Amino acid sequence: MIKVAIVEDDPVMRDLLNTSVDAHDDMMVTGTAQNMAEASGMIEAGGYDVLLCDLGLPDGNGAALIRQEALTGRDTDILVITIFANQNKVLDAIRAGARGYLLKDERIEDCIEAIRNIRRGGSPISPIIARQLLGQIAPDPSEARPPMASPLSEREFEVLNLLSRGFSNAECAEILTVSANTIGTHVKNIYRKLEVNSRAEALYEASIQGFLARQ
Repeated sequence: MIKVAIVEDDPVMRDLLNTSVDAHDDMMVTGTAQNMAEASGMIEAGGYDVLLCDLGLPDGNGAALIRQEALTGRDTDILVITIFANQNKVLDAIRAGARGYLLKDERIEDCIEAIRNIRRGGSPISPIIARQLLGQIAPDPSEARPPMASPLSEREFEVLNLLSRGFSNAECAEILTVSANTIGTHVKNIYRKLEVNSRAEALYEASIQGFLARQ
């Protein structure tokens, strides 16, 4: 059973997430918060596996809550669900400890699957965010440098390139005709070799080291 805590100021979206999560037998909502003050107390209490966190809250930036949760040292997966596609906000959330980043225009079932995905070790991220992230860190041609030798295997490199294009773990498995568990293992190996904890961090690290430019 995946226990989920929700931080969302929009009552309609909060109720939708709450109802949708509780409608699935493999997950349940343990608490909800509509602002920074309520969320901070909920984080102190703990008792959940996944924190769904909005960024634009009436009394502050949700990135501070992400940082608060990350500093607890618990095995919590933090999934941002927000309207903000701004590159700086994306990077702030990732640096604070978010392992996934979805926009609110995603289908609610995609959000539910993202909760399962993140608990399996994945890092769900909206395709538009993946593209923006890669654009943010694209090297300046005037400062081009030879790519470093990749520590990844050929198959891990194939998986990483699919992830950079916004494909989910399940879609990667279908494209490469392997099981979802096999993709999950490749993703964990990629994270270990690149010394990162999320898909966004893996794309960032691989890009600055020149791995994604490799053909």
